[in-house]
Order: sequence, then C-alpha cells, then structure tokens
Amino acid sequence: GLVIDGRTLEHVLHDSLQSIFLELTEKCRAVVCCQATPLQKSVLVKLVRSKLKAMTLAVGDGANDVSMIQVADTGVGISGQEGMQAVMASDFAISQFRHLRKLLLVHGHWCYARLTNMVLYYFYKNVTYVNLLFWYQFFCGFSGTSMTDYWILILFNLLFTSVPPIIYGVLDKDVSAEILMELPQLYTMSQ
Repeated sequence: GLVIDGRTLEHVLHDSLQSIFLELTEKCRAVVCCQATPLQKSVLVKLVRSKLKAMTLAVGDGANDVSMIQVADTGVGISGQEGMQAVMASDFAISQFRHLRKLLLVHGHWCYARLTNMVLYYFYKNVTYVNLLFWYQFFCGFSGTSMTDYWILILFNLLFTSVPPIIYGVLDKDVSAEILMELPQLYTMSQ
C-alpha cells in the first residue's frame, strides 16, 4: 500500500509528476491519503479513474470526504463523530471502519453473483416469450393475431419478473459468509 499526506499530494498532482505517481499507484493494492484537502482527494480519485481506467472505492467519515465519495465508482460513508454528511452522499453506509471488509467480501460477492444470475434469468425469460410469439405467427400465417389476452401478458410479466428476483435476492447465498471472510480470493474469482 501507499500512504501519502496532503503536502506531498499537492506536488504530485501537478502535470509533471502525475505519470510517475500513477505508475507507482498501479503497483499498489491500496492508496491511503491523509491530511489532504477535499479538493485534493476528489482530484486524485478522478485522476485514477480517468488515466488508469480503474474501479475506485472511496471511504470517508466526514463532510470533507463528500466530494471524493461522489467522484468514486463506489462510495462508502462511515457514520460517526464527524456527522452524517459522508453517509448521506455515499452509496453504502457502515457504522465502523471494520465493517468494510464484510461489506466488500461478503455482501459484494453475493450482490455480484445475484446480479449476474438475474441478468441471465431475464434474458432467458424474454427469449422464451418472444420465441413463443414467433412460432405462433407461423401457425396463424403471420396475420398479427394476438396469441394471448393482455391480462395474461401482464400476469406473466408480474409473476416471472417480480416473484423470482425477490425469492432469489433473499434466499440465494452461493457461499457462506464465514467462507467468504476466510478466503477473500473468492471475490476476484467470481469476476
């Protein structure tokens, strides 16, 4: 990891040192900025996002972190002594910094797995219905005759678009939370 303070960051963000700094950050797993101004934090996140095309996560606990949280791909606000401004501007809120590990490794893995499976589900649901309509048109000589009443179509979409995602979203956990916490590399393998 790399820890950089605000005074050093001010020099690094100039055009002449940006490329060297970005090469250094590419070799690091994490970059931690301390005692930096809100503008410096947001400029750093923008720089990494635009130049390195990297996915960024910003974690903050106060009003001075709001601009950085909003610029990042994913913003996490920590509710605490500095107020609720960071929490209100973030995508996710946690009560303590130690909960970040579980948020990323467990809930992030489960969310990723659920979303990928639901995209496939919706794709195949629509392919099934459109395929049925296509073959029905051969049967009726491409006259444009409606195969079903509108209320059946609405019921079909209501049942197969709302109920399975709710059940799947609540019940599906492909790997237990304990295993995901013990083996963090499972998160990267799923991608």
